[in-house]
Amino acid sequence: METPPNRLLPNLRLDDLLAELQVRLQAILSTRDRVNALFEAVMAVGTNLDLEVVLRKIVESAVALVDASYGAMGVIGEGNRLAEFIPVGLTEEEIANIHHWPEGRGLLGALITDPRPMRSANLSEHTLSAGFPPGHPPMRTFLGVPIRVRNEIYGNLYLTEKHGGGEFDEEDEALLLALAAAAGVAIENARLYDEARRRQRWMTASAEVTRVLLSGAGPAEALDLITAQSLEMSGADLVVLALPTPDRTALQTEHAAGHGAKEALGLVLPTQRSASGQVLASGELMTIDDFAHDERVAGAARAHMNLGPAVVLPLGTTGNVRGVLTAGRLPGSMPLPATGVEMLRTFATQAAIALELAEHRRQAERVAVYEDRDRIARDLHDLVIQRLYATGMSLQGTISLIATPDVAGRVSRAVDALDETIHEIRSSIFALQARPEVATPGLRARVLAVADEMTPMLGFPPALQLDGRLDDVVPSDVAEHLLSAVREALSNVARHAGASKVNVSLVAGDEVSLVVADDGSGLKDVSRRSGLANLEDRAVQLGGSMNVESAPDEGTTLSWRIPLPPADKADA
Repeated sequence: METPPNRLLPNLRLDDLLAELQVRLQAILSTRDRVNALFEAVMAVGTNLDLEVVLRKIVESAVALVDASYGAMGVIGEGNRLAEFIPVGLTEEEIANIHHWPEGRGLLGALITDPRPMRSANLSEHTLSAGFPPGHPPMRTFLGVPIRVRNEIYGNLYLTEKHGGGEFDEEDEALLLALAAAAGVAIENARLYDEARRRQRWMTASAEVTRVLLSGAGPAEALDLITAQSLEMSGADLVVLALPTPDRTALQTEHAAGHGAKEALGLVLPTQRSASGQVLASGELMTIDDFAHDERVAGAARAHMNLGPAVVLPLGTTGNVRGVLTAGRLPGSMPLPATGVEMLRTFATQAAIALELAEHRRQAERVAVYEDRDRIARDLHDLVIQRLYATGMSLQGTISLIATPDVAGRVSRAVDALDETIHEIRSSIFALQARPEVATPGLRARVLAVADEMTPMLGFPPALQLDGRLDDVVPSDVAEHLLSAVREALSNVARHAGASKVNVSLVAGDEVSLVVADDGSGLKDVSRRSGLANLEDRAVQLGGSMNVESAPDEGTTLSWRIPLPPADKADA
């Protein structure tokens, strides 16, 4: 028996209503789940006060909230450029393959100049797209929203590649905007905490440097401390402190801390052709985007300091720069944050003032010693010598009145002893009044002079790296031979190599080691070079050795090594 059509209609309508109700219930449940996820995300970003942790947590929460494959936060710096970029979802290998981080151009730049939510179904087809840097993984769907802190744009959240291949919708946008509002509050709290912590660290570091200097410690210990504190304070990977030579024609890196510090020590940088020299002369901070490829940076520094973004700043103020501090991060890293650079600048100025105060104190103590010596000398001359002289004259006048020859002889000998004592006291007075003579140039300064002397012949300055206690442990006879070796080696490069650069490394430890390497055409016949034979004879005479490695069009490396006597026997 068939069911009448009018009895099927209610059943069909009921099925449709039930299906629609199920869809609506599912939407309600989905919305409830996403709201709960939003609450969890807000709680997650607000439970930490470390700024770096907060920024990364915001991106991770955003990725989970809108079901994206990749996420990132771009922090806006000076000139509307991205000062920091925090990615999530990329592997370490993928990060390493990216040529450079986004710089705030194209679609990302549009978000900076016009901070409003933006969605795109296909990044590569968007009219504002500037493309991806080499090595960047492909991305299609995109959602970006601004993050405001105190009504100012702090940065932007970028989400790409929604799971399942779909596009980001209005609900995703609304959720991300809500998270961005909560993120702004969390960032402000973290920034205030970070600023307070940095200020406390700066005060502690400044107090420690001042305490070390005023406690009588040597400048080297204080400068080591300044370098180490600068590394911790700035968040850099490497911090190097270069000090000018007495004639201020070059700077030498004498203190370093961080990644690659050992290789950076001893580098000699010319003041006329280096970023450090420019900062030394101007007293102004210099920002460098890519240290390894910036022509303003000396060749020796580019070769031995593995840095990408960096800042070079003076230790002191204009007209009174005592050194140059270089702080940077490894290639491919984001630049140092502006707050860290500003704190580093303030600390460097404060440390320079402490150095100057300590130097004035040492000068005052030296003057006090000289004044005390002068007073003692005056007292010896005006009181002691005069009394001794008067006593001698009195005794000498009584000799003729003494009838006994033995007694007269004893008195005469006493007078002679008084005369000798007066002579010795006068010698002591001269010694007290003498001032230290000006020290003769040390081996470091003389090596620099030889390098300057050979620069016109080479056509370019040689890159120098001087390490160890060259002025203290190298005997004078070895130093003379060493200077001749440096001059002869550079002369050979100038006359025969056709090189475009030459590196000179001089290290003093248990032995003094000289290595001169050029990128020239190489030596065709090492045995026929009379200059090299002379160098080898010098090395053998001093108990050392010489070795030359050369290949056509691959340059030449000369190694000249001399053993050193124990430090207490060295005649520096």
